[in-house]
Amino acid sequence: MMLWSLTKVILFVVLVAALALGAGLLSETGETMRLTVAGWEFTIGPVQAAVLALLIVIAVWLLLKALGLVGASFRFLNGDETAISRYFDRNRERKGYRALSEGLMALASGEPRLALSRAQNAERLLGKPELTTLLVAQAAEAAGDRKRATEAYKTLLRDDATRFVGVRGLLQQKLADGDREVALKLAEKAFELRPGHAETQDILLKLQSDSGDWSGARTTLGAKLRAGTLPKDVYRRRDAVLALQQARTVMDDTASIEAREAAIEANRLSPDLIPAAAMAGRGYLAKGDKKNATRVLKKAWEVLPHPDLAAVFAEIEPEESPQDRLKRFRTLTNARPDSDETRMLLAELLLATEDFPGARRALDDIATRAPTQRSLAILAAIARGEGAEDSIVRDLVARAIAAPRGPQWVCDKCQAIHDGWQPICENCGSFDTLSWRTPPATSSSPALAELLPLMEARHGPRPEPLVAEDEPLPPDEITRRAN
Repeated sequence: MMLWSLTKVILFVVLVAALALGAGLLSETGETMRLTVAGWEFTIGPVQAAVLALLIVIAVWLLLKALGLVGASFRFLNGDETAISRYFDRNRERKGYRALSEGLMALASGEPRLALSRAQNAERLLGKPELTTLLVAQAAEAAGDRKRATEAYKTLLRDDATRFVGVRGLLQQKLADGDREVALKLAEKAFELRPGHAETQDILLKLQSDSGDWSGARTTLGAKLRAGTLPKDVYRRRDAVLALQQARTVMDDTASIEAREAAIEANRLSPDLIPAAAMAGRGYLAKGDKKNATRVLKKAWEVLPHPDLAAVFAEIEPEESPQDRLKRFRTLTNARPDSDETRMLLAELLLATEDFPGARRALDDIATRAPTQRSLAILAAIARGEGAEDSIVRDLVARAIAAPRGPQWVCDKCQAIHDGWQPICENCGSFDTLSWRTPPATSSSPALAELLPLMEARHGPRPEPLVAEDEPLPPDEITRRAN
């Protein structure tokens, strides 16, 4: 760097010396020049002549520049692109980008009115709707100017590059307005434009599920899998849920073979989905295939014993005797013998055969360890069948009425309790969040009326009326005397 600086100094000194030497040589020649202009005669030396020539060159250059400026001004006034117009364009562009930047900052700072004003200035100065119209729409939306925002979104629809953004903006407006029918059409259009957009997939999937378009929902779910926004195991489970719901809409007495096959497919996709297993079992029974119905129900029972599975299993041989039913049900009860559901099911089957001691052994300590309406009703039926005192039976029934219902279909997200399984929680709208478990807190349920006939199983009512004057016994004494 220092060497280059030294070189420049040396070159400057040499140039000055050369000019001085040249001027000296010219002045020493002694020759002169005579110029006659309009009757005037001028005598100049060599040095003056060189200076005059330089001045003439500069004057000509300035004249040409002036003529160019005049021409550019004329073309500018005529509307042609010139350096002057480019200067003003650059100045307007700088102002436009400054307004755009200020609008973005104002929107991020929570000043929608200022953001809208700056966005409109940027729109006027830049003339680039792909940059400014979206800001205008968002600022107008934040400022509460829905009409201006809608106009901006519709403007975005005209350009292929911004059409998706416009459709998405209108979709959000319709969702906010509760117009789900139009929102569904807009979501389908947005999905057509951007099949891999995760938010659009989720919105479309929910709208299709809400409207009962289960086939379309399965297509959308497949797109989520292909886009990599959904794990494969979650996809299989949710596809099974949708296939099940698709089958439920057509499963009736006139259902086609294809409809029944849809239920079987749902069970194949997710064997642990209890409603799918129950429907698949009924689908096989509708075709007269008892073997596969038994296989499906047994496999589901091994995963999670459930009353719905037992109900379908009973439909396989509806006319069998209690003894034959007990023997056939060993297929289920031996699969998960330690489950509370299995124990209560076995106790009910033994009650039907009037084997009350066997029913008590099967029930074990469930009524004490996890008292529910069902377990206490079974215990009351056992006590009555064994000839227990009326006060004991009556107090067991009273405890059953006040006891929790036990496992139910509960939403894992909002804890809402449902009478039956649904793919979408009726309370919070979540998809595939219902599980069979005991809710945090339950109240008495009319479903107890379905359990009370157990007390009348086979042996009929007791001939002696219940004595209303008897004082109720303590719960511990009731259990001790019932056992």
